[in-house]
Amino acid sequence: MRDGNSSIPDESAETDDAAGRVVGEPGAVHVIVGTDRTRIVLSGEVDADLGPELQEATAEAEHVGLPIEVDAHHVTFMDSSGVAFLARLSIRSQHRVRLLRVPPTVRFLLEVTRIGELLDVVEEGDTGDFQPVGDAASEGGTPS
Repeated sequence: MRDGNSSIPDESAETDDAAGRVVGEPGAVHVIVGTDRTRIVLSGEVDADLGPELQEATAEAEHVGLPIEVDAHHVTFMDSSGVAFLARLSIRSQHRVRLLRVPPTVRFLLEVTRIGELLDVVEEGDTGDFQPVGDAASEGGTPS
């Protein structure tokens, strides 16, 4: 049984033969440092399994000290671990955190938990140009 936060499975989802459940895309976190801001890209299932990577991404973005934006476009599922990550970022950042390209599953959580009040949710056309610096420009980011 899927809850209201779960996406509808598609052809790309895999089936776990033992239990017959749909297995989603594993989560991933990438931190890309830009010339004027740090972008954290989330994808797949953002849940407790991603906890250490989310902690590391928070520490890295905090260390850099630039404004932070989180691209959530490819998030297929988010639980309280993802909500806690967004809250932690918003509390620790010296600047207001921007959340880009928010899918309906994440938008629902922002509204229910009211964490959306701590973040700036940016609509599709307002994401601006992002210029990565250093190796990130040629490699597409630094996995966390």
